[in-house]
Amino acid sequence: MPQLIDDDGTAKAISLEELADALAVTRADARDEAAFASLAPLLGRLGRNRAFLADLAIAELKDRHRRQNANNYGAQVMLLHSDARFTIRANFWPAAGDPLMRASGGAAFFYDFAHDHNFPFLTQGYFGPGYVSDDYVVDGVAGAPGSLRFAGRTRLEPGRLMLYRAHRDVHVQHPPEQLSISLNILARDPAQQWRDQHHYDVNSGAILRSMTTTPGEVLVALAVHFGGGNGIDLATSLAARHPLPRMRDSAAAALASAGMTERAAA
Repeated sequence: MPQLIDDDGTAKAISLEELADALAVTRADARDEAAFASLAPLLGRLGRNRAFLADLAIAELKDRHRRQNANNYGAQVMLLHSDARFTIRANFWPAAGDPLMRASGGAAFFYDFAHDHNFPFLTQGYFGPGYVSDDYVVDGVAGAPGSLRFAGRTRLEPGRLMLYRAHRDVHVQHPPEQLSISLNILARDPAQQWRDQHHYDVNSGAILRSMTTTPGEVLVALAVHFGGGNGIDLATSLAARHPLPRMRDSAAAALASAGMTERAAA
């Protein structure tokens, strides 16, 4: 289950800019679990700043959302800062009866289905009662029978700090009783887009589907259907020789959708 991180709450609040500056100079390697966890108190200090998020929201509205131009996470997320190693964001978690939920459904907010993450992240409850998670841990080979172990239930209430490990911690999130907000520090890695995020069956431990897509997977389909011989040749090469299985599968699927097999295309 996610690692609960103690924070005595005595250190003074900091601004978003101070957190971003601290992350810019830290020597902590996010691939080291303990080193990444050591950054959690900084997130806790930002969480004690009760004015920054509302001030930023007002500024964004006045400035036509310019900070959000690089936001690839969707409407649930407010991008606060991003650099080569870390992203800081705020997540909004609507309650079951909120208009957003009635309009979009729970899947739009990752509610009520088991999933892992393809990156490690620190999270803190900032506002509202917080969502509840049924937590699981991957034991052994992901997707193997019985590979998910139930580890308990947690609530991301205000001030609570936790570390979620990539591909190890799986959770089923449930809507909070009232709108809630969490703050995150995400570790960034250029290879992240090629690491699958999974939807799990908690009863069997089986992986039901990959939730990750990349621009290349879309482009290879366009190349096959509209790129003529060059596109077909490229897809054939990718299906046979790309180092990552997901891209090989995507290229093969694109060829199949055009009525071709890799052998026929060659």
